[in-house]
Amino acid sequence: MLNFSYRSVSVWLVLSFVTVAMALLPSQSVAAGALAVGKCGAYGQAFDFPHEQGAVAAARKQCKGDCTMVTMRRACAAISLDLNNRCGAYGYAVAPRISSAQNNAMRKCYENGGKDCVIRAWTCDAKG
Repeated sequence: MLNFSYRSVSVWLVLSFVTVAMALLPSQSVAAGALAVGKCGAYGQAFDFPHEQGAVAAARKQCKGDCTMVTMRRACAAISLDLNNRCGAYGYAVAPRISSAQNNAMRKCYENGGKDCVIRAWTCDAKG
């Protein structure tokens, strides 16, 4: 015959509940990403870095020349440029979803005078 006390059963139930609840909760990602935007189609990208500084350094290393840094956390980023004039109009954007980032980057390219804008690069971090 098994001898269980109410206290031991209660402790077991609470620990089981906590274990299941922790497994079902979404993990808190600390992923960071960066997109470096340069002239004439130059770019660099980095994603899922543990810290923003590492992502920025990795993206900057890939980009040639003077590059503007765009950071993201739990998001996506995109760059667009004019296909017929790589050194002309361009646009970039960060948004929670890749479709929004690409659409906004294209819109900015056209607003900056682009005639035949295309997506040059895009990236998302772990949750984007």
